[in-house]
Amino acid sequence: MMSSKLTRAIIALGAILVLVAVNHSIRAKERIISTGESIYIELAPVDPRSLMQGDYMALRFHLADAIESRRVQDSDTYPRAPIVLDERHVATLAERGVATDHFIRYRLRNDGVWLGTNAWFFEEGSADRFTSARFGEFRLDRTSGEAVLVGLRDGKLKAL
Repeated sequence: MMSSKLTRAIIALGAILVLVAVNHSIRAKERIISTGESIYIELAPVDPRSLMQGDYMALRFHLADAIESRRVQDSDTYPRAPIVLDERHVATLAERGVATDHFIRYRLRNDGVWLGTNAWFFEEGSADRFTSARFGEFRLDRTSGEAVLVGLRDGKLKAL
């Protein structure tokens, strides 16, 4: 049998490792937010009944739908899709054979493509402010392809 001191030490070490991993993840996201390239991804329609649920807005993205239909995968560990940016920095899936130096990392969740989030959380009572949302504003780390949603924009890319 393990002594209670050893058990407590193992639990404490496990807790420390979890905290270190969480802090590392937070720092990585903060770095992307502060240094990443701004890109915009067009929102796709969602079920109107789930558009506004309490203090969050359900999101879907046209880019995720395009990736889903093509199922672009560069590797099993880090699936990335090639994207092109227009003059407004709106991202779309690059056509096959088109050279690009922009990629976005995605994950497969529930047999669908997930670009890092499927919801935008907001303060209670401010839902009306986001009804005109047409784009998600992301910061993209061009090295890893990781993208972090930082805001919502209207059809003219004006911040909401």
